[in-house]
Amino acid sequence: MENGKKISVAIDGPSGAGKSTIARRAAQNLGFVYVDTGAIYRTVGYHTYCSGVDPVDKKAVAALLPGLRVSMDYGEGGLQRMYRNGEDVTDQIRLPEVSMITSHISAIPEVRAFLLEMQRHMAREYSVVMDGRDIGTVVLPDADVKIFLTASTEDRARRRYKELLERGTPQSLEELLRETEERDYNDSHRAVSPLRPADGAVLLDTTGNTFEQSLHQILAIIKERTGL
Repeated sequence: MENGKKISVAIDGPSGAGKSTIARRAAQNLGFVYVDTGAIYRTVGYHTYCSGVDPVDKKAVAALLPGLRVSMDYGEGGLQRMYRNGEDVTDQIRLPEVSMITSHISAIPEVRAFLLEMQRHMAREYSVVMDGRDIGTVVLPDADVKIFLTASTEDRARRRYKELLERGTPQSLEELLRETEERDYNDSHRAVSPLRPADGAVLLDTTGNTFEQSLHQILAIIKERTGL
């Protein structure tokens, strides 16, 4: 892009599709800033968890927001580190119980409005690869590149199983499959910003792919659409 224009890449898709890992590596390859919006929402989910508030109680969750400051920076390898009122909660937000809470609170309009400007500010300041559930449809509707990344439910549950096993917080594959299906339903049926491909998005199904194959495909799409 000419004249120093910031380039924005929006990668949407269901839980467990590999968005975060692929988007982070793609951003590194391109020299862009990586923005994991799922981690931003998880920070609000973790705050809800720590506060003992029922995530289904929309008014109670909204009432927590004025007392929450969400911030982030970047560590080794471009890892996005998340902070809740100044406390590094990068590891805590990945707890299994936080995942389901996040699925509920991310459908609350007040939560989405609370975080929207934070996400858009990043795209104004930097060339970004941003991943989430509604980046191309709501957060960055004018993104230069829109990709909808998906994989079969079984494939995504297996990836999550392996990730949690390596992290030392294992769950059964059967439970993860059920949670994946539940999150898919919640994300695609919520009243505010339901999960769906954005207009003009490239659909990329990574079922059965190696990580390197998926990364190669993502980079090829970005370079083709931007002329990099």
